[in-house]
Order: sequence, then structure tokens, then C-alpha cells
Amino acid sequence: MANWQGKKVVVIGAARQGLAATRFLARQGAKILLTDSRPENEFEKIPAEFKKLPVDLYFGGHPLNLLDGADILCVSGGVPLTIPLIREARDRKIPITNDSQIFMESVNAKVIGITGSAGKTTTTILTGAIAKAALEPKIKVWVGGNIGYPMIDHLEEIKPEDWVVLELSSFQLDQMTISPHIAVILNITPNHLDRHKTMQAYTKTKARILKFQKKSDIAVLNRDDSGSFKLKDTVHGKLVTFGFSDFNQSDHAIFFEDGYICWYDGINKNKLVRADLLNLPGKHNLANAMAACAVGAALNFSAEAMKEGISFVQGIPHRLELIMEKNGIRWINDSIATAPERVMAAIRALKAPLVLLLGGRDKDLPWEELAYLLHEIHPKAILFGEAAGLIHKVLMQVESGEISYPVWQLDSLDSAVKRAASIVEKGEVVLLSPGGTSFDAYRDFEARGEHFRSLVEDLL
Repeated sequence: MANWQGKKVVVIGAARQGLAATRFLARQGAKILLTDSRPENEFEKIPAEFKKLPVDLYFGGHPLNLLDGADILCVSGGVPLTIPLIREARDRKIPITNDSQIFMESVNAKVIGITGSAGKTTTTILTGAIAKAALEPKIKVWVGGNIGYPMIDHLEEIKPEDWVVLELSSFQLDQMTISPHIAVILNITPNHLDRHKTMQAYTKTKARILKFQKKSDIAVLNRDDSGSFKLKDTVHGKLVTFGFSDFNQSDHAIFFEDGYICWYDGINKNKLVRADLLNLPGKHNLANAMAACAVGAALNFSAEAMKEGISFVQGIPHRLELIMEKNGIRWINDSIATAPERVMAAIRALKAPLVLLLGGRDKDLPWEELAYLLHEIHPKAILFGEAAGLIHKVLMQVESGEISYPVWQLDSLDSAVKRAASIVEKGEVVLLSPGGTSFDAYRDFEARGEHFRSLVEDLL
């Protein structure tokens, strides 16, 4: 573990990741300057938490003089890398890191890292459940990262014999110079282009999860996704693939056959898990389960452990989560769907007449394909938040100026839920699957999902 004693560290962003990094580094004896662009009145609980630690707080902006004498700059995931403080740090040759990089530099346990444009939360949870079923009770499996809690909060508790299942976003991989022992890339499709600008830059960032692997490490790639599978030639260690498409007989591969997730070890084919043991709807979730089994098979986990892990997971918070069913109407929370592609996956998984809540903040992603799907299924569509106008414009373009299904454009999730309650009919599903991020109104998708839950419960 690095020696942080007496180091001056500037931490940008007082959200989950920045606060976790601040706590860890302060415990290690570093002097922390925590800065956030939001006003101080939004952070009433933070000063009390850090009162006994060597932490100075700066709110309402990022003054450049914070860098005077700084040894390192730690950037939270949601902070744009183009802000003046980060540019100034680069000009001054101050090293830049983040909580995930610090964690990877320090952890002694084996790490399974999972990334992708979609499905990484579900795959991380499924993989964690399989690992818990496979390993001895005295060996702890830690699951977190971009979901749940930042793993750096528990770094001192993790033992060398433990395992870590770590969800990694492109924001966290930006600074990564260490790869996990098992690296999974589920898919690479348009996402976060408001930050990365081009697909080439986005792909390069995702590929960093493989870049620093050794020959003894394992890479898991998706045969069905060109963004993932085209990285096969960059793999340094053992390659394992998964997918519904055919595989080479020289591969180690997870495939689907006769209702089973199956494993080919280069010589023999073996059935692992019946698909009907998976409690999560949709073909995309079956693909996620196959990815989790690819990790398990690569680590020689038993088929029984995979069955137990897959069947144990009953649902994922904020991912097609049933909030309430009343009077023949289901209310489903899919707040984690922050790209149009994920909305399409949700629609196809549910196969039901919909009242669809779309909106949030756009990530410079294409909405046209979703608009064509809505033209086919004719939902009742409620647009809310910052991206409502943009989405409505795309729907109008696809429909040649006259939308063939009812659409409402509202300012907030509160008003969207009230409108949904007034128009929904028996047999329909009210689906919050926004397609945009939550940052126009909430700190993260979890806060948006919890607000949706409370609104529904209050109404019903």
C-alpha cells in the first residue's frame, strides 16, 4: 500500500466516490482539500463527518490555488476532465488519479473487473453471487465499485485470500494503469459521448481494463458485440468468450444450446445452468448470466455454484424492478437505464402495453432507433426533465411531424408520475426507463429511482 502520510491531496467532487476517497486518504494520514462546485448549503452533513479528520472543504467552485503544493489530484467519476482545475494540474505535472486506481494499486486480493456500455451492474451482481456460492465460507467476496459502495471504503478490511467483484465505468477506467486479474467487457455501444466525444475515444477508455493485464490473467469478451470482440487481439492472457453466436473450436467459450448455458473448454461441451433458473427477464439478461458463467468457468467454479448463484439473484435494484402491482397495473423502476439502447432492452423484455416515462439529461446519444421502436409498439409516452424537448423533436422527425401515439411533455418526474396515474389502464405497465442520466435533477440514478418509488407509494 502506498505511503500517504503527510501527502497533500486535492479531491474533486463531494459525491459518493470523492467522499470515500477522502475518508480513506485521511485515515492514511494525508492532508485533504475536498472541493465541489455546488454550494455549501447542499452539504450539511459533510462538515460534521470530517470534523475530526485532516480535511479542508471548499464549496462553490474549484480555485486554482488549491493545487499549490499538491502532491496528487483525485478526481471523482462524474467530474469532467476538461475543467480548469484538472487542466491546470496537468500543466503543473501533478499526477491525477481516482478512487478506483488507488484501490487497485493497494488491494492484495484477486479482482474481477466488469465493464460495458450496458449490463455491467446485473453481471457484477450475478458474478458476485456465483463466487459466493463457489468459495469457502471463510473467503469473503466483496461486490461494489460503480454500484453499491466504492470499494476503497473497505480496503483495509479486504484480506489477500478474499475476492473482489468490481463494476468499472468508463469514468473510472479513465485513470486506470492497473488491470484486474479477470477483465470482462460486455459490450461497447454509444454511451457517455457527452464526455468522451467520439466512439474511438470511448472504446479506448473501455479497453484500458485489458491494457495492463499479464499473461496469467483472463479476459472475457462478447462474441455478439463487435465493440467487445474486436479487442480480442489485444488480450495478453487467456481469452474466454460468451455469446449466442458460433465460436471457434479452439476457443474457451460459453454458449447457449437447448435451453442451457453451456461451456466449451477447448475439448468438451458441458451443460451448466438451465435458462429458466434465471429470474431476470429478457434476452439481454440471459447474455449477462452467460458472461457471469464465463467468469465462473474460467475460474473452474462448479456448475452447482453457477446454478446457485444465478437462481439466487431475484432482481436488481433500479433495473426492471417491480415497485408495485395494484388493480392490474404494474409500476416498474428501470432508473438505471441511462441510454436509449437500455430502454429498448427493457421494452423488449416486458412485452406489455406501456406508459413509458422517458427523460433526464441527454448524453449526446442517438435516440432514433428507440423512436422507431416506439412507432411500432405505440405506447403512451411521457417525456420529462431536461431532455424532454430533444426527445420530442426526434419522435416528431421519425413520425414525419405527426406522432401516431399519445405523448406528453412535462417538466419533472413528479408531474410525470401524476400524469401516468391519470392515464394508465388495467393491463398496462408504467415503466420508468428514462434513457438519460439523472444529473438534471438527482445526484445519481439510484436517487431518481428511490424518488420514483416514493411517488408511486404515495399515490397508491
